[in-house]
Amino acid sequence: QVQLVESGGRLVQTGESLRLSCEVSGRTFSNYVMAWFRQAPGKEREFVAVINRGGTATAYLDSVKGRFTISRGNAGNTMSLQMGSLKPEDTATYYCAAGTVLNGRRPDMYLYWGQGTQVTVSS
Repeated sequence: QVQLVESGGRLVQTGESLRLSCEVSGRTFSNYVMAWFRQAPGKEREFVAVINRGGTATAYLDSVKGRFTISRGNAGNTMSLQMGSLKPEDTATYYCAAGTVLNGRRPDMYLYWGQGTQVTVSS
């Protein structure tokens, strides 16, 4: 079993930056592809970013490219999402996820999920 715990979400103003973290425990962290998803009220869960096992390849939702950066530290079993130039449309609950599908962009490709952290961007 793998446990994921997100942190870092809060209320920010448009244009500000925020860093989300995901701590992973229970299994070998480096075995998993890691991703961030988000879900706004009334909407489906949406892929945001993914990073491969070694941290050498990443992919992003088009609307966050150039603003968000996903990273991982396999030694510390942590993953992060650095978010910049935040917009009100980025408001959502953000979830980290662990899976085995390379470059997976669908929620059903992931095996383990955190409880989510709320990010609210005010205009």
